[in-house]
Amino acid sequence: MLATQSTDIGIIVYAPALQSHDDRPVAVVHAMERALPGLHLGWVISQEGQRIPLPDRDAFVAREILDGGFPLLRNGDDNFRVTVTGWELLASSAPRGAAQLEVHAKLPLNADGIAAAADVLEAVAEASHAFWGHATPASAQWDIARQTKGAAHDLEPPPRGLPTLKPPWNIPSPEIPHRLGWLNYWSAAAARAIGFPDPARDAGLLSRSRRTATGGWLVRLTDTPLDLDIPSHLDALMRAYERFPVIGGRLPRAEAAGS
Repeated sequence: MLATQSTDIGIIVYAPALQSHDDRPVAVVHAMERALPGLHLGWVISQEGQRIPLPDRDAFVAREILDGGFPLLRNGDDNFRVTVTGWELLASSAPRGAAQLEVHAKLPLNADGIAAAADVLEAVAEASHAFWGHATPASAQWDIARQTKGAAHDLEPPPRGLPTLKPPWNIPSPEIPHRLGWLNYWSAAAARAIGFPDPARDAGLLSRSRRTATGGWLVRLTDTPLDLDIPSHLDALMRAYERFPVIGGRLPRAEAAGS
């Protein structure tokens, strides 16, 4: 997972693996820049930590698609740092043994970053043709990541009473989200897989949701960024896991549809 700080909003989406001459990395960068006016992701970071401008950013990104991913790009504003990169989730670690593209982006956890988070998540997800994804403050991401238990010796229960989630390779379909976050992107296929929306049960979530251009959904669990030290936020996350037991591979899709 991309290194992050407690003052960041981490964005991650899972999409089909990159193919030869795939134009999605460049499309992701353009989509982020459209979603956040004034953003220009025109720099890379050297091994010494220095910012290096890219004279022809798009050509660089298209040329540097290696090992199933693309290099980390950032903007030029140290007071509002935005980054994006992508790498391959190996077939051995992915649902159904099919490699995927993970796109990771980062926004500051400040007023401007919070205001842009939903649009940037949607932009990254739609441009990468993602199955699902989420945007979550780093502090909550840490606890949510600890829900996944993949090793037999890892017997420590998840924090805060959260449910145990299966690792990606034990989830039966790429459309099933591995976990929840603050802002959740579910493609049309992912929404069908988890049974969303059900008007009788999802009125609260629907009031904080919107459709995307491709028929997917952007679903906000809490009005303000998810903070698991706030009891109502923890309760919202717990209720969402209860509503969608298929998430994290806890219940087969067929059983979940009837639950």
